[in-house]
Amino acid sequence: MCITNQEVIKQLESLLENLDEQQKNTFQNMHQGYPTETLVRFLKARDGNVVKAHKMLIDCLQWRVENEIDNVLAKPIPPGLYRRLRDSQLMGMSGFTKEGLPVIAIGVGLSTFDESFDKYYIQSHIQMNEYRDRVIMVSTYTRVFLGVNSDSLVVYLEYLLQPRATKNHGRHIDTCVKVLDMTGLKLSALNQLKLLTAITTIDDLNYPEKTDAYYIVNVPYVFSACWKVVRPLLQERTRKKVHVLKGCGTEELLKVMDYASLPHFCRKEGSRVPQHHEAGNTENCFFIDHVFHKQLYNYIEQQAIFIESISQDSFHVDLPEPDPVDAKIAKTIETEFHKLEIQNGLTN
Repeated sequence: MCITNQEVIKQLESLLENLDEQQKNTFQNMHQGYPTETLVRFLKARDGNVVKAHKMLIDCLQWRVENEIDNVLAKPIPPGLYRRLRDSQLMGMSGFTKEGLPVIAIGVGLSTFDESFDKYYIQSHIQMNEYRDRVIMVSTYTRVFLGVNSDSLVVYLEYLLQPRATKNHGRHIDTCVKVLDMTGLKLSALNQLKLLTAITTIDDLNYPEKTDAYYIVNVPYVFSACWKVVRPLLQERTRKKVHVLKGCGTEELLKVMDYASLPHFCRKEGSRVPQHHEAGNTENCFFIDHVFHKQLYNYIEQQAIFIESISQDSFHVDLPEPDPVDAKIAKTIETEFHKLEIQNGLTN
């Protein structure tokens, strides 16, 4: 059990006193005015171990500095490519829970990741994470690294952003819920396992304890077969967050969110249509014309114009080494998929 009392938090705070200027500023962008709550998340991710939580946080700060994560929301993906990403990386935000947590919808089964290089999928995913954390959830301010001037001074541009969830609900909000749609999941999903593992590793190491609950819906046999062997490998705190729901999960999800916030694939009368690629479909949060994606893309374009001195070169991020547990889970999924392929071949 993770214990995060005031003494443990103070111990971790004391270890952060020697941060350099860049690390301090990227930490400010991370915590958005709530440093204690951020430290608690890293402590939870390392079961209350101060030394391990400190190392995890320092590694995260260094990853953010080296890969200019503070500037990622000023690096737009070209419109045509962004449209193809949205058609092949099904992800969006459908609303808020009754407690004010953002509802992130992910089309696991129908995502193909076949329209671009992996780096653009990773860039888009990180942009959604940063937009969620720095704009949708809190958004008190942000500080962007501009460079080093002639006097060798680090230059930053700091500007205010309007708070969203935290202000609207009168309490600090720094987590979300995710609804995973397994519709269409096939054995061919194994081809995307490397990319999905990379994305999961980025989330685990740099955005820890950001998801309050996972709701898995429209579950096919392929998922059920893998879940039996993967579930025991998960840490207890993760297992408690995962809820595999019957069918499209409408009744259970309505206990935590209003109907308007249900992802389109969880609405009984509309769980099959319209498809995500149909023109004019703004109810489907995967679609590029959905209000979430329009606001996100417009925000990135505005930041790119506002911060003219930031280079618009293609974004590249160093992928961290996967956690041994994550690597074991990925290997287990691969093994189970191969077993199912053999069984499927014999059946056919």
